[in-house]
Amino acid sequence: MLKLDDTDKRILSLLVENAELSQSEIARFLKISQPAVATRLRKLKKRGIITHQVGVNLGKTKLGFAKIDLSTNNSGKILKLFEKCPLFLNGFVTSGKHNLCLFLVSEDLASLDACMDSHIRSNPNVSDVEFSVILSSARDFVSPLKMITEKTEVSPCGGRCNKCSYHKSERCLGCPNTIYYKGALFG
Repeated sequence: MLKLDDTDKRILSLLVENAELSQSEIARFLKISQPAVATRLRKLKKRGIITHQVGVNLGKTKLGFAKIDLSTNNSGKILKLFEKCPLFLNGFVTSGKHNLCLFLVSEDLASLDACMDSHIRSNPNVSDVEFSVILSSARDFVSPLKMITEKTEVSPCGGRCNKCSYHKSERCLGCPNTIYYKGALFG
């Protein structure tokens, strides 16, 4: 349970609307002292309720954004496969027919589809896949992107783009982690 009082809730509400508000501005809005705001923020951070994350507003980009719902007998194994993938935004274990939901992003939807073919649809731990392209969102969707600084020959999943039929036939830009990547975003 969060166990937040009204002042904590008001602070969170203000920060959700504008994460760059200063402690002094929050104090003015709430008519409390800046040190009181600082103390509350420190406690909320210590409890893990408030966290800071820098990300890209995906709605302001031309990136392809997809939601993949799948049925698997080993959600942990699938999540581990994607944990270092630069296209992977997040994954959720869910209830129902599809018990895992993945969010991926790429500058090229064909590359996302190739990723699904080679890593999900062909995976023996997966029995059903639903690949949906997200066209728009009701609110800004801000997510961190893993910017790559050092390129390797082998992708984090162990694949080699230079040996991949999707990459060879130019149906995939390649993994942004590799020297074979043909895109611009992570370049």
